[in-house]
Amino acid sequence: MPSLVFDGARKTRNLSAVAQERRACVIVEALKVCSVEAIDQLNALTVQRFNVISISDLPALNASFNLVSTIFISMGWYFIRHGAWRRHMACMIIAVISSACFLVGYITYHVHIGEKSSGYTGWIAAIYFPILASHVLLAFVTLPLVILTLIPVFRRRWDRHKRIARWTIPIWLYVSVTGVFVYLMLYKWFPPGT
Repeated sequence: MPSLVFDGARKTRNLSAVAQERRACVIVEALKVCSVEAIDQLNALTVQRFNVISISDLPALNASFNLVSTIFISMGWYFIRHGAWRRHMACMIIAVISSACFLVGYITYHVHIGEKSSGYTGWIAAIYFPILASHVLLAFVTLPLVILTLIPVFRRRWDRHKRIARWTIPIWLYVSVTGVFVYLMLYKWFPPGT
């Protein structure tokens, strides 16, 4: 009789694992669609310019890198909270690479073009400048935090990695999301001079 009780518990546990796996697959598929859109935008830029990207294309490219980072940071956060550490690791590697590409593109653009002034006033300025200020301030914090989060990984100090990552992930995610938002406001929704 006790073996039947344990068999029933095992079947229940297997059913909940299957349900979690299905939820994870749905989320992964939705995020894949978003990342495919970002990659399509990148491909359109390169094909349009005969595989040469000009400086004026970098803001859109940088926003795409921020979007890819946002997607994979979110997926990595989801996976680690559900115990899928290998998937978490793959997502975070992609997020780090995408963020590094963003940083290179951002520095390249601002070395050549300089800072673009929005000239916003009124209600747009009331929304844009607090978001921009928080984005810029937290972006300065993000790079050292990501590095400090990665160092314990290479030393296999999972407890320390987890402790630092609790701060890094939400800040990094905020910076990535607001980076896309700043791009959309400045270049698509309310371009200066319109």
